[in-house]
Amino acid sequence: MSIEDRLAAAGIVLPPVGPPMGSYVHAVRSGALLTLAGKGPQTPEGQHLVGLVGAEIDTETAKTHARATGLMLLAVAQQELGSLDRVTRVVKVLGLVRATPEFGDHPAVINGCSELFLEVFGERGRHARSAVGMGGLPIGITVEIEAIFEVAP
Repeated sequence: MSIEDRLAAAGIVLPPVGPPMGSYVHAVRSGALLTLAGKGPQTPEGQHLVGLVGAEIDTETAKTHARATGLMLLAVAQQELGSLDRVTRVVKVLGLVRATPEFGDHPAVINGCSELFLEVFGERGRHARSAVGMGGLPIGITVEIEAIFEVAP
């Protein structure tokens, strides 16, 4: 079963990819690696999800924001590669959580993205990861996540 078929069977719809929000590109391919620029969470209608985790946003809600961000990363990869079946391994994920200084459950938030990658790619989705807290992120988004995928030629 292709990755796209797996997404459809699970009822997962990838969001549209808009233009970058600055002077950068969504992805860079170098050899067998596809490096995806940091993305943030959006509603299906394209509204950015903002807030401070540990204050007005709880861990479970932030985890859903991380999953939404993972969907955007998958959409970018699909746009760049033509098919997610070309992903041979999720290598690394860096998750940034806009949180209060007292908040300490950053890994639980970024699990939203990590669990999505496992759901979509199976064992190929198991990856190295960092999950850290930030005092601020662009436009007040709750999370920003970047990823590196290994891809087939």
